[in-house]
Amino acid sequence: MSKLVVLQPTKQPSLSLLPSSLSDFNGTKLCQIQYKRKVWQPKGALHVVASSTKKILIMGGTRFIGVFLSRLLVKEGHQVTLFTRGKAPITQQLPGESDSEYSDFKSKILHLKGDRKDFEFVKSSLSAEGFDVVYDINGREADEVEPILDALPNLEQFIYCSSAGVYLKSDLLPHCEIDSVDPKSRHKGKLNTESLLASRGVNWTSLRPVYIYGPLNYNPVEEWFFHRLKAGRPIPIPNSGVQITQLGHVKDLAKAFIQVLGNEKASKQVFNISGEKYVTFDGLARACAKAAGFPEPEIVHYNPKEFDFGKKKAFPFRDQHFFASIEKAKHVLGWKPEFDLVEGLADSYNLDFGRGTFRKEADFSTDDMILGKSLVLQA
Repeated sequence: MSKLVVLQPTKQPSLSLLPSSLSDFNGTKLCQIQYKRKVWQPKGALHVVASSTKKILIMGGTRFIGVFLSRLLVKEGHQVTLFTRGKAPITQQLPGESDSEYSDFKSKILHLKGDRKDFEFVKSSLSAEGFDVVYDINGREADEVEPILDALPNLEQFIYCSSAGVYLKSDLLPHCEIDSVDPKSRHKGKLNTESLLASRGVNWTSLRPVYIYGPLNYNPVEEWFFHRLKAGRPIPIPNSGVQITQLGHVKDLAKAFIQVLGNEKASKQVFNISGEKYVTFDGLARACAKAAGFPEPEIVHYNPKEFDFGKKKAFPFRDQHFFASIEKAKHVLGWKPEFDLVEGLADSYNLDFGRGTFRKEADFSTDDMILGKSLVLQA
């Protein structure tokens, strides 16, 4: 039998596909979407349309996005339950978060322990508890979502974390919500989930982030650069380094998740969520250095086809132009990212890597292969 456990406040320590050349990019395009009017929100405002307290379930919520989302939901007065396997601590005190703030948050978080792939358990436990809203942060396949919908026939809203990786590679950028998608992408499970939600007639909303960064990031995005900058090493970047990409701060993403809650304009809609500006790979290396207070980095370009890295990943980004328009979210939701890139990277560094905490140890083995060949060619 499932049960909800209220976590009593106890003080815990703080958290210490192919290469694209410049010629592949044939200019930007406009996303042809009709908007009624632009909703302006002052910087720092947290706009929540939902007018009543909701009983909310977050699938996941202990690693990255959910850590920030759950805090915003609790601050808004909602009853929040995290569904996890219980292998990681249910809550953790964030850098800069006071003991009293953390204690208050922890006392209000509920936990439902289980494996979401145990579909019968999901059905029985969720139907027994009942929830108004579900945030699915870690869902990857449609069959993981179906039992949730079966268990909650009166669900008011299902809010899904999809990915901009579902878009079909194109010469026309930025990617817009109306663009063609790639049914063969590694994110096809998220596409199938969006199709399932649409077919079930549930009130759903799907957010498609590009690259997410910020404190606690478990993907080696900014951390990859910080490791090399701290070690005083050159930064190896594939091909020309002018490939254009886009990053969005996790706190901005969490606020977007808040702004679709109970928002009629978000019903049965998809929104791209990321940062305001696009950046080249070389520019990102320099932005990381500036944000963390390191000198201008030495950048070494290389041709990936000249190396056999085996199963190791030599660079954390897909080697192509990859960025999306966030105009729909800005106009329809009134959402706008608060962090510019350097500010966001500084926030990530100061609250995480700069304090000596990171998810993965530095591995410079592929760098050494690249730099070793570069030295031979120079000689």
